[in-house]
Formats: sequence, C-alpha cells, structure tokens
Amino acid sequence: MTKAKRTCRYKRGDVLIIIDVINDLSFEKGDQLLPWALKLAKALSVFKKRAERNGMPVIYVNDHFGKWHSSFEKVYAHCTRASSLGKGVSRMLKPKRSDFFVLKPRHSGFHHTSLTLVLEDLMAKRLILTGIATNLCVLFTAHDAHMNRYPLIVLSDCCAAETDFDHNVALTQLERFCGATICRSTDFRFTKRSR
Repeated sequence: MTKAKRTCRYKRGDVLIIIDVINDLSFEKGDQLLPWALKLAKALSVFKKRAERNGMPVIYVNDHFGKWHSSFEKVYAHCTRASSLGKGVSRMLKPKRSDFFVLKPRHSGFHHTSLTLVLEDLMAKRLILTGIATNLCVLFTAHDAHMNRYPLIVLSDCCAAETDFDHNVALTQLERFCGATICRSTDFRFTKRSR
C-alpha cells in the first residue's frame, strides 16, 4: 500500500500532521486494517524522528471516540489497554511532550477543532499528512486543508486503509482534487545528516 510519485524536499514552514494513529481499531474491519496500520507505524516512527531532528513541528489530530469529556492522555490510555486491537500501533507512535495535539469529533481534523489556530500559531506553510485511514480521515482532512489553501504532501507509506484498492484510490483523489504531492517517507529529503 505505498503508491509513490516523486521525491519531496523539506521547506521551512512544513508541519507534520499525524491523523488517528492513536486508535483502538475497534470498528468493523479494524482487524483488516491492523497489518497495514503496523506497517505505517514503523515507517512513520522513523520519519517522525527525522522530522523532529530537523525542527518540524508535529501535530497529532485524533478522534476522541465520542468521549466528549476526554483528554488526549485518556484517549492514549484507552487505545493502549491490553484488550485494544490497536495497542501496538498506538504504543509505537506514542506522542512526546513537545508534540501538539488536537482532538476531533468527526472525520476532518479541521471540523470543529482548534487545528486552524494551532497551524496559524506555528506559521505553517505546508502540511505533511499521514495516518489512518487514507480514504477517510486523511482524505477529509486534506480536503479541508486544501480549502484553507495549504499545499499538501501525503506520505503514502505512512498512511493506511483497509485494502490496497481503498488506499490507492484515495491517493489518486488526494493528488487530483486536493493538489497533494504523493511521495514515500523514504523519498522525503531533509538535510544530509537526517537520511
């Protein structure tokens, strides 16, 4: 599930957006998504370290699972409990204290959240999108980011859907209708020391 298009280069003002990876995968076909989510977690954990070394801000944009009184810490605890199907993915991508986070009630990271204000505060110029699921929350967030005139890069190997078909169709839609540049995390160039 890693449609690749081209090499991408780091620019000042890039912000890494990590969507719904703190996830219990407790939904229909969550077990189907799990192998792809584990692959994205491995690639994204490496990319996130490279981004941090180069000063790129990281924002977790995550579902609150209908728990309106929740906090990000409670969502993390819920998704990493022993019975959680997504505990491995969630633990592999545990946020750091320096990371930003936004809880969202719907598919888009922009819909009724503070994401726009956080991006303004960070003086974001371009968004690097990753997460679960390529054809749902990544796609919806990208749509709203495009409407807000943010240039987009989608890291194909740091996104996952239930099937290759769903993943690849979404990447095509992201490129065609949101103007996103699609590339693999390994084709994203920072400085020589971060490769």
